[in-house]
Amino acid sequence: MKIILTGLAAGCAMFWQSAPAIAQADAPEPALSEQSDADQFFASDAAAIEAWMQEFVASLTPHTGLVPLDGAEATLDVSDGYVFLDRKDARRVLEEAWGNPPDETVLGMIMPAGATPFDDEAWAATVTYLSDGYVSDKDAAKINYDKLLSDLKKDALASNKWRAENGYERIEIIGWAQNPTYDADTHKMYWAKELQFGDSPVRTLNYDVRVLGRRGVLVIGFVAGMSQLAAIEASAPGVLAMANFDPGSTYAEYVPGVDQKAAYGLVGLVAGAAIAKKTGLLAAILLFGKKFIVLIIAGFAAMFGAIKRFFSTKAD
Repeated sequence: MKIILTGLAAGCAMFWQSAPAIAQADAPEPALSEQSDADQFFASDAAAIEAWMQEFVASLTPHTGLVPLDGAEATLDVSDGYVFLDRKDARRVLEEAWGNPPDETVLGMIMPAGATPFDDEAWAATVTYLSDGYVSDKDAAKINYDKLLSDLKKDALASNKWRAENGYERIEIIGWAQNPTYDADTHKMYWAKELQFGDSPVRTLNYDVRVLGRRGVLVIGFVAGMSQLAAIEASAPGVLAMANFDPGSTYAEYVPGVDQKAAYGLVGLVAGAAIAKKTGLLAAILLFGKKFIVLIIAGFAAMFGAIKRFFSTKAD
């Protein structure tokens, strides 16, 4: 981002410094020279951005195999086809590459092997942990997911007034992209929502995985767009399988009256009402940050194009 912003400042400075000279020039030679300078600037700035991206990717250290999750009493078994970025690298991707606010709760990030944070079609899954206690699954068979979806839609619409007042785009929940599913044997749950931010033509996929444990919940949130739903649906079983609590911290080892119990059940996990700051729309927000950076780069391209057209018009 620092390089990109520096490029923007340099581009604007060059534009305003060059514009008076171009406006006053009648002879074709200075105009052609200035146009050549502009071409060189565009090429050098694009090269600088590309160099920064390559340097950033090279600085990341992907992990495979058994990866302990500090503070979560859990371990990821990162299989072939995937890599794991630790807390430090994951936060660099989220904050430096994708422009999201700092988030100290992030434990790491799962990505397809060979993908980079700058690939348009690459997805990522953030990993966090909720230490709210044991979440009862007794209501699993009684949940009315249609009613829950209706309530979620109303809550999202009700939040738009606050979002507008605080400079955020309005949000609308379109529907389930994947109906909530709970596996009582593994105590893992997953679901997906289709979201609409403002007037964006691209809808956001909010795909969530929850792994229940003795003292808390492992949270895996996929960062992707709706166009990647099929790819994530194909990858979700593998990601689900790699996340497990350590012996002594598994769901089955909960001790009633001794271990803390969460104030919400499975409905609360899906709704995100009790833990909205850590779950719920996290993946959607992360995606917005990721796409925002892409839009910034696209904006630079448009700006450079406008400046080039200015030079060309004056040269003519």
